[in-house]
Amino acid sequence: MIDKAHILLAEDDPDFGNILKQYLEMSGYTISWAKNGEEALGLFKSSTSSFNICVFDVMMPKMDGFTLAEKVIKINPEIPVVFLTARKMKEDKLKGLKLGADDYIVKPFEADELVLRLHNIIKRTSVKKTDRKIEKTIKIGVYDFDTHRLELKLNSTVQRVTEKEGELILFLVTNKNQLLKREEILNAVWKNDDFFSGRSMDVFISRLRKYFKEDVRISIESIRSIGLEFKMDM
Repeated sequence: MIDKAHILLAEDDPDFGNILKQYLEMSGYTISWAKNGEEALGLFKSSTSSFNICVFDVMMPKMDGFTLAEKVIKINPEIPVVFLTARKMKEDKLKGLKLGADDYIVKPFEADELVLRLHNIIKRTSVKKTDRKIEKTIKIGVYDFDTHRLELKLNSTVQRVTEKEGELILFLVTNKNQLLKREEILNAVWKNDDFFSGRSMDVFISRLRKYFKEDVRISIESIRSIGLEFKMDM
């Protein structure tokens, strides 16, 4: 059940971390709280399959939240990650987006807001995992995309993609050779079209261009101020 989801919380502030842990537990979540990045990584490695979502403070001793997220995502590309930070720097947000963050929350924030965001992310990812067919491979040009294992294959080369990347690929392929408005893509994949989601989409589109670069018949063309088109010349 969603309300019994297991959260890996990494927060070095003992007072804030304790309050946050108690509030999340009162909201029905199971919490594993680490006081620094290294401790959080150890917990994740020992219980990879048990966590539904990660909530990482950006500024932590021994290992910062960005480095921690990068290592965690390498172990499990499907794990959702939410960053907590007291900084509002644009560079920090972009760095988090490039790592594939699902959300970025600036302190101070209302605990109810965090709970709602976590609930929505966990619900969305849980539905995807339930609906995903066990063995489904689709052909995209010279590539084979395994939607169950989230692997994009070209001959002997295998590119693992995140769950969000996989969803974006499926949406674009389903609507190939059509001009898609930005808000249409955002609402379909990110479930909203705010600034954060828009910047996240730009980062993901850049990744997809690299993933499909070996097939000259595939291109993702941007139309300024309108949207983009996933072109497949077959």
